[in-house]
Amino acid sequence: MFIESAKTIKVERLLYGLIITRYTCPTLVNLTGLRSPCNYKQKKKYIIIIIISFEKTTKRFLGWLIQMARRQTGSELGRFAPLILFFLGGLSCFMVYLCFFATYNSSFSESGGEGDKEIRCCRGIQQLELWGDAVKWGSQFKVNSSEDCCMACKDMCRGVDGHCPCNSWVFCGDKQVCGSRFGECWLKKQNDLLEPDRRDAGDAVMWTSGLVFGQGEGIVGLETEYGILRVKLLPESAPISVAYILELLALRQCPGCQFYRAESRGASWDSKGNHIAYAPFGPPYALIQGTLEADGTIFKEIPAEFCRSVTRGSVAWVGSGPDFFISLANHHEWKKSYTVFGSVLPEDMEIAEKIAHLPTKPEFWSNVKVAILQKTIPIRFQRVKTSHGNLKLNTNMDTDAKLS
Repeated sequence: MFIESAKTIKVERLLYGLIITRYTCPTLVNLTGLRSPCNYKQKKKYIIIIIISFEKTTKRFLGWLIQMARRQTGSELGRFAPLILFFLGGLSCFMVYLCFFATYNSSFSESGGEGDKEIRCCRGIQQLELWGDAVKWGSQFKVNSSEDCCMACKDMCRGVDGHCPCNSWVFCGDKQVCGSRFGECWLKKQNDLLEPDRRDAGDAVMWTSGLVFGQGEGIVGLETEYGILRVKLLPESAPISVAYILELLALRQCPGCQFYRAESRGASWDSKGNHIAYAPFGPPYALIQGTLEADGTIFKEIPAEFCRSVTRGSVAWVGSGPDFFISLANHHEWKKSYTVFGSVLPEDMEIAEKIAHLPTKPEFWSNVKVAILQKTIPIRFQRVKTSHGNLKLNTNMDTDAKLS
């Protein structure tokens, strides 16, 4: 629809249309916030249409200008005709250059250029103090930032056996409030990572704290009637999101948590989640979607914690939650526009694929066709017994995990 409407674009809106193509490529948006940006082929077609429209309009204007110059050889128009022709020629070259630049830059960006490199995040929650046995005393260990403190803890978890002496950290980063304690980085050990020992939280707390899950740690189960989806949580990337999931884990029952939307990979992505060349980006959109809001509780919107790209197995919020989705494909076209807080273990993706092929009914959300499950699937949280090991996850992360 957007491409076809460009065929009748007016001369005075050509440049504006080009800018819109380059910077605000039209998107498909549903009611819950998921979107599928228009791809490179659509941009290219739109730009070509603009060039053709500009060329036709320019030819007509030049023809009219030449006729007027011939009729009025001695007039002001005749004397300035060469200058006008030179100006129009330069404008034409400039338009072609802009179109070429927009096409090339879009192609580079969507093919995974340097601007799309994965960022290694290491974050915590402000105004939170975690307790626990100290493995490195902050009074004798100071760093420049909370990220440095987080990385110091994470660096202690890189053993080949998966042993992680440090699984939590506490940092004081406010010069005025911390005083002489500014920069202190306390590396600690939690007895129960899925139920960390919180000493204090609130506006009066000067500390920033975070968790670090080593190999085989921080894995929770989403139990459904079709099997258990084991999810490795990513507190370094999305600490606030992980804290909320741990709250739900404590409830276990989580009434109201459920899957309600299911869309397979279709013919657009292969079994490994890679996009097939020239195939559309949906529908179907290769995901299963649900909500993680327990009945009787008041949900507080989760702030954006963008860090990781959406890949096969990624568990991410839709907007600020509580709706979420599990991706069945590598959605590089979405960039880092969703908060990814976990990743389903590879061997459990069969369960997600099974759910994606259950009977559905079509609906339209903001003119986008989606597939809604005919019967919702309740979700129940459970603890997963873990052990150290080496099983690779569906995520861009530094550590791997394995279950016993």
